[in-house]
Amino acid sequence: MRNLTCIVCPMGCSLEIDDSGGKDALYVTGNKCQRGKDYAVEEIRAPKRVVTATCAINGQARGVASVRRVPVKTASPCPKEKISALLQDIYKVKITLPVKMGDVVIADWNGSKIDIVAARTLFSDN
Repeated sequence: MRNLTCIVCPMGCSLEIDDSGGKDALYVTGNKCQRGKDYAVEEIRAPKRVVTATCAINGQARGVASVRRVPVKTASPCPKEKISALLQDIYKVKITLPVKMGDVVIADWNGSKIDIVAARTLFSDN
């Protein structure tokens, strides 16, 4: 038996997942809606997370001398087992300014359909 708190909506249902029959036979209780059950099943079978990180900047940002990195995030959740490899690839990237919030920094990472996007707008000092 596993316990989770649902994070899909503000209700925060306390979920109990009986996985004694293996991953193919999950029984979820405590959910007040179908989304809670779906969340629990995905969290047990194939957990995913939105990943945040930073990328180095080529040059210097205008008006913000201390900024040396651009915050980035995945546009969709990444499987937990691939997060380490994703972060290694993100940390290799150097962004040339200007960059706008939402600009794709890495498109379709490793064929996963996961885009990495800028989470801040920065302009070049030039």
